[in-house]
Amino acid sequence: MPNALTNSYRLPAEWEAHAACWLAWPHDKISFPPKHIENVEKKYIEIIKTLTESEKVFLLVLNEEMKRKMSGMLKQESVDTSKITFYVTDYADVWLRDYGPMFVTDAGNQKLAWIKWQYDAYSKKFPALLKDNQVFYNLKEKINASMLENNMVLEGGAIEQNGQGTIMTTEQCLLNSGRNSNLTKEQIENNIKNFLGAKKIIWLPRGLANDHTDGHIDDIARFVSPNKILCAYENDRKNQNYKILDDNYKIFQNSTDVNGKKFEIVKLPMPHMRYDKNKPFEAGSLAPASYTNFYIGNTVVLVPIYNDINDAEALKTIQSCFPNRKVKGVDSRDLIYGGGSIHCMTREQPAL
Repeated sequence: MPNALTNSYRLPAEWEAHAACWLAWPHDKISFPPKHIENVEKKYIEIIKTLTESEKVFLLVLNEEMKRKMSGMLKQESVDTSKITFYVTDYADVWLRDYGPMFVTDAGNQKLAWIKWQYDAYSKKFPALLKDNQVFYNLKEKINASMLENNMVLEGGAIEQNGQGTIMTTEQCLLNSGRNSNLTKEQIENNIKNFLGAKKIIWLPRGLANDHTDGHIDDIARFVSPNKILCAYENDRKNQNYKILDDNYKIFQNSTDVNGKKFEIVKLPMPHMRYDKNKPFEAGSLAPASYTNFYIGNTVVLVPIYNDINDAEALKTIQSCFPNRKVKGVDSRDLIYGGGSIHCMTREQPAL
């Protein structure tokens, strides 16, 4: 096992200042069927345009030809490309939060480092995506920070932090036998504590139905301040997610932070999108869509919406948690065909 960071390092909360946001331009037609890829590209332009008003964007592209094409498309939509740095590299998919760097800072916020965990395409469900584990090994010289490597499989979407030592995750994901069958729960906890400066871990049983990530936390609960949690909640008792989310809510009601203080828990409604025939093996099934899959930028919060009756309530609830940021809804009905949404495709790099 490689050397861990000392406990003087920590995983910052997402609402803390960013230097930039990492993204990867969509191109994989397996993730996004032909009907959806063009719409996904349009959504990326919308997202990047909004982000450049908030922070710099570091954007992965496959080659120089794609770089020129994307730069032209962005300029055509009045995007300030001077705030975008392109990185040419080979990659399969856009879910950069799961295979990208996980940044940590020292206690004084003077030093930046990043952890390279292992990525196995969600317990090897998607062999074509396995090469994404190599992406940031190839780019490590481009990141102006020390890299530490850990042999444990850990996707960024699997954990959520409050910046003050509390991390939450799900047993369904981190204790999944396909990921780290050689590690005990205690060993997994020790890795998280040693590398990310965590002092307490809240374990939820499972995530959303039909989530190919095996229960990523960012689809069910998010910290919005050190002591407040937005918790996805389903009111329809007949819905597949009702018991899952109700169980999670009850656990949060009895959870405390590192100082023994209870959290304020705010319920966030659920959208109810179902896949159509463009997702042939899953047509008609409930999509793993959630409003908690939002990204907190320096001045904006990007929230996935689904043309659902609960969109407006979700945006209003999230806006109440971020009074000093603009909350912007982004239609994510095409994005979810790739299995994820806005938080999954983004990775913040903290500012020093």
